[in-house]
Amino acid sequence: MLGIDPGLANLGVGLIDGDIRSARHLHHACVTTDSAWIMPRRLRYLHAEVSRLLGAYQPDAVAIEDQILRKQADVAFKVGQAFGVVQLACAQAGVPVHAYGPMQVKQAVTGTGRAEKDQVIYMVKASLKVRDLSNNHAADALALALTHLACAPLAAAARR
Repeated sequence: MLGIDPGLANLGVGLIDGDIRSARHLHHACVTTDSAWIMPRRLRYLHAEVSRLLGAYQPDAVAIEDQILRKQADVAFKVGQAFGVVQLACAQAGVPVHAYGPMQVKQAVTGTGRAEKDQVIYMVKASLKVRDLSNNHAADALALALTHLACAPLAAAARR
């Protein structure tokens, strides 16, 4: 399971294996792009990095943060472009994408949709037995992956 916190400057990635009761941390990182790069170069780099991770780890699914509303239109546009590039890489690799909102992630990881960032990071570290998780974007990506593990069985049951 690959979790992705989309962003143009900072794109968090987190890979886990197993199910919600036995989730195991595999990898986490923050993919960064230089603000001096032109937009096509930044998007190409993000696409290449996500494609590389998909090829190397071959996850069965990708969980991505879906933030529809943003206060700043320019930030929303840039995050939207990163979101689209991630979806393209996943489509090319044949990996299904599942989107989760911030409150849904907080609810799944901490038990409350109003949790603070520190609470989410604490629960991700405790659930996956990860000591060093200082990057918020990578922590969010791991939280997204955990959210999918928690929600996927219910969604599958509902489809049946």
